[in-house]
Amino acid sequence: MNSHSNDAVVPDGSELMRVTPEFDEHTVPASLLDSHQIAAGCWGRLSVTQGSLEFIFEDQPDRPRSLGAGESIAIPPQRPHKLALIGPAHFFVEFYRAGPTPP
Repeated sequence: MNSHSNDAVVPDGSELMRVTPEFDEHTVPASLLDSHQIAAGCWGRLSVTQGSLEFIFEDQPDRPRSLGAGESIAIPPQRPHKLALIGPAHFFVEFYRAGPTPP
């Protein structure tokens, strides 16, 4: 998987906790299209497998990230964000427990 240009990365040593089913434009939960955030101490990584979508951090609404097939974006804890579907898309989200903070 390629990483999309993004300042954030899932920290080294993070533990994969769960992976969502693969969603598409028909099965995407409505809550993902509205502002939401990941819990403290957890990270997410959204990966697009087909089509494209826009990922929007709420603190940068004028800078949506367009993601296409094979691209992913890391989602820091407690950073509000949402998705915008711009056509057919298939994607999933991985959730990680953050690894220990380096000394």
